[in-house]
Amino acid sequence: MPRAGLDADVVVRRAAELVDAEGVASLTLSRVAAALGVAAPSLYKHVGGLGDLTDRLALAATRAFGDALARSSRGVSSRDALAALAAAYRGFARERPGMYELAQRGGTGPEWEQAAAEVVDEITRALAGYGAGAADVHRIRYVRSALHGFTDLERVGGFRQPESVDETFARLVDALDAELSRPVDGERAAK
Repeated sequence: MPRAGLDADVVVRRAAELVDAEGVASLTLSRVAAALGVAAPSLYKHVGGLGDLTDRLALAATRAFGDALARSSRGVSSRDALAALAAAYRGFARERPGMYELAQRGGTGPEWEQAAAEVVDEITRALAGYGAGAADVHRIRYVRSALHGFTDLERVGGFRQPESVDETFARLVDALDAELSRPVDGERAAK
């Protein structure tokens, strides 16, 4: 009989707290069970093993990441939307490092595919003031790559120089704004 108050959502929430505090590599069923005060076999009543738990976490992470991005840039456009989106992107990675990693790593199944598409839709909406739409995949990838590269390097301690990382981030946003503000002259000529 399942423990009262314990269900798949509770297991996923506790696992999310653990990956944010201890890292994705530390995720095990025995660690989650201990944090919940149950024996590891008890978790199988709620999740189908570590792979299933990881997929559920990836889905929850991707949804949470999309929600953070959505809240950031609603009601503003162009540079303000980009700056808000960039801050939310970086903020999520700082506040939820394990869940950020899982959102980037991805999951499986149609629910995760939908959640991932919604993240891209939020980025597309934030860039709409620059004329970027769903068909402008290159600009969207450009922004995602720049923001992910910066936040991932920061997350793993890749910026060790004494200069302000915040200043570097502000310059990155300025560079993205300048690039996005340039007129798009169609497809590049074939080389």
